[in-house]
Amino acid sequence: MAGMLTLLAAAFPSGQAMAQVKPLDPGARVEQTNQVPDIHNTVENQRLGRAFRQQPPLIPHRVDKYEIDMNVNQCLRCHDWPYSSQERATKISETHYMDRDGKRLDKIAKTRWFCTQCHVPQTDAKPLVNNQFTPAQPAN
Repeated sequence: MAGMLTLLAAAFPSGQAMAQVKPLDPGARVEQTNQVPDIHNTVENQRLGRAFRQQPPLIPHRVDKYEIDMNVNQCLRCHDWPYSSQERATKISETHYMDRDGKRLDKIAKTRWFCTQCHVPQTDAKPLVNNQFTPAQPAN
């Protein structure tokens, strides 16, 4: 317990310690602000292809209001077995029901719990930088 308190004290300095923090250049002024990034629309009701074979599938619907935390994962309501067939949703890959040692599980592995770590909604966003990347050819 004492070790944990020491760790917390080190991670969160007191207000007095924060007041003693000095900027590297106290005379620096912010002359400009960054442009607010565009907000892109989610491309729904169509499935965009994968750019490479190992790419996690994109999400063909909005998920910005989905709750995913340690206790709740709303994605599972439609994509977990057996709901996927009832909801006509893509079933979660069997690899997501295996722990890191390869042991098969009845429920989704906790290492796969946070879907949006790998899967992102499809958008109409353009590449951030010009590049020469060519997507993989679709599988037959």
